[in-house]
Amino acid sequence: MELTTDKMISRKEGGAGWMIFNNPERRNALSMEMQQAIPVILNDFQRDPKIRVVVMAGAGEKAFVSGADISEFEKRRSDPKSIAEFDRISADANRAYANLEKPLIAMIRGFCMGGGLLTALQADIRVASDDSVFGIPAARLGLGYGFGGTQKVVETVGAAAAREILFTGGRFPATDALRWGLVNRVVPAAKLDSTVKRITDAISENAPLTVNLLRASIVEATKEPTERDLQTLETMVEACFTSKDYIEGRQAFMEKRRPQFRGQ
Repeated sequence: MELTTDKMISRKEGGAGWMIFNNPERRNALSMEMQQAIPVILNDFQRDPKIRVVVMAGAGEKAFVSGADISEFEKRRSDPKSIAEFDRISADANRAYANLEKPLIAMIRGFCMGGGLLTALQADIRVASDDSVFGIPAARLGLGYGFGGTQKVVETVGAAAAREILFTGGRFPATDALRWGLVNRVVPAAKLDSTVKRITDAISENAPLTVNLLRASIVEATKEPTERDLQTLETMVEACFTSKDYIEGRQAFMEKRRPQFRGQ
């Protein structure tokens, strides 16, 4: 994989693909060049059958992603033309997240603010260290906050918590993030790596066709009934039952051994 920036790192470990925001000097603030690398990384993970789960994390110990790189705003978001280009690059990144059919985990430590929080909300599972800090400071910056971001927050935490998060623009501890449902679990910082590894190992060892079906089913369940693509889900169900992995799963159960799934 060839990236045009060193501020994003991609690596593969067993069945897990890692996307790391590598801008620790600016608390992993998300620049345009980092945004441009996201589709390259995620599309590669999507195409690789050996990758069964994806993890995104921030370099260093101070931040997951502290938000958009505000130092770029004057140049990148100061006129209609530059704003349109910024929006196009952001849309490409969002499309890559949406097209990823494999479970995505956000490993959060430190600041998870603004665009960083919206990035974390792209994940299926979010695990945070107890020293993490969350918030969306749009109201403190006077910027126009798009409906898509607001909708994502409301869908995750509900309208009441969304009002407090967005209206105040304040910073909130991991305990509030857990209580609101922004994250799945909070663990001591020293146990963050091992906790995420246990989750990735468990997912990687499971039948990929079934995991991908379950993920797709959850996505469809969040849609309005008239918008659900149940036919595709039925096709995926049938693919599971006709797969070699289904045979392997049954045999492994009868033989009391761990199954070796291959996604076939």
